[in-house]
Amino acid sequence: MPKVLRIINRFNIGGPTYNATFLTKFLGDEFETLLIGGLPEEDEKDSLHILKEYGVEPILIQELQRTPNFRSDRAAYKQIKKIIQEFKPDIVHTHAAKAGAIGRKAARDCGVKVIVHTYHGHVFHSYFGRLKTAIFKFIERQLAKKTSAIIAISKLQKEELVFEHKIAPENKFNVVPLGFDLSKFHENLSEKRAKSRARLCLEKNEVAIAIVGRLVPVKNHGLFLDVIEKLAIEGVFARYFIVGDGSERNFIETRINELLSKFPIQIEMIGWETDIATFNAGMDILCLTSNNEGTPVSLIEAQAGNLPIVTTDVGGVRDIVLANESAFVVPPKDALKFAEKLKILIQDENKREKMSQNGWNYVKDNFSYNRLVKDMRDLYFNLLNNK
Repeated sequence: MPKVLRIINRFNIGGPTYNATFLTKFLGDEFETLLIGGLPEEDEKDSLHILKEYGVEPILIQELQRTPNFRSDRAAYKQIKKIIQEFKPDIVHTHAAKAGAIGRKAARDCGVKVIVHTYHGHVFHSYFGRLKTAIFKFIERQLAKKTSAIIAISKLQKEELVFEHKIAPENKFNVVPLGFDLSKFHENLSEKRAKSRARLCLEKNEVAIAIVGRLVPVKNHGLFLDVIEKLAIEGVFARYFIVGDGSERNFIETRINELLSKFPIQIEMIGWETDIATFNAGMDILCLTSNNEGTPVSLIEAQAGNLPIVTTDVGGVRDIVLANESAFVVPPKDALKFAEKLKILIQDENKREKMSQNGWNYVKDNFSYNRLVKDMRDLYFNLLNNK
């Protein structure tokens, strides 16, 4: 029975945790699997409840941290190397940058036959300056040479990594979209909607709009607030909810207070929601304003819950929504265009209803965890047979 050691950066809320959890839990009896990973940063919500929900018990490595640090990185490398020597995996599969760097080096040094890496996003624009970005690209190119297969989670991401950033040749890449347990977002919507809106004190005819994600610069919550201001100037109002936490909290709170002093609007910061399926059911529209993304989970979840979307055109967004059918896709950093599309959805209930019906069939067929597991199982067997 082949053994798979799966290594994830850290267990924080987001797509990588779900991906690693489902692949660990549902890969099947043909494989023995083990999951290891780091803990979230101080301003992040941990996602260990997700693993607990599906009965997955990971090994936690405290030293596996997002920020580069020679001492903690070396300690994490030693721990991972020890685990590899004891578990003796046939495949080491790393997820995201830090786990990919330390995990792939440890696997290579231990002589693991098959090494796989998944890019859940990348840091090659909108994160760092030119010099630091160039260093990260160099490191990733060197790591790619030691990798049996590289996974991109969308076609657009693969094209970026191959042709724009030149991380590795095209034949080393496989596109395996993320997969999720989407049924909980689609079932009992009326009951969940009533519960959510009662908790949030939403009136029947109030339009509720949410943005869900880490409060960090790359998510560009400033654009979301600029859009709210443009709509308020036009006399277009709704209830706005910002879900998440992070380093930009103080900036966002300050900007919200400025808007509240000028306009009779309602914007609420509610931190992390552990039951996002019920929360989403109470919303009418979901927004994403990021400057860079891999595959934004919030958009897949929104479509599963019949929510129309307004989103910036970044990363793999166009691979996971139906443009102009389930989502309006606008240029990044364009507050005017974003406000124009959001205004349409706020004011036109029929348009919201029509768009809300289009997402479910698309995501249930393309982003279920059953499809994810099958794709990965096929890839693993192919790689093992080639070795």
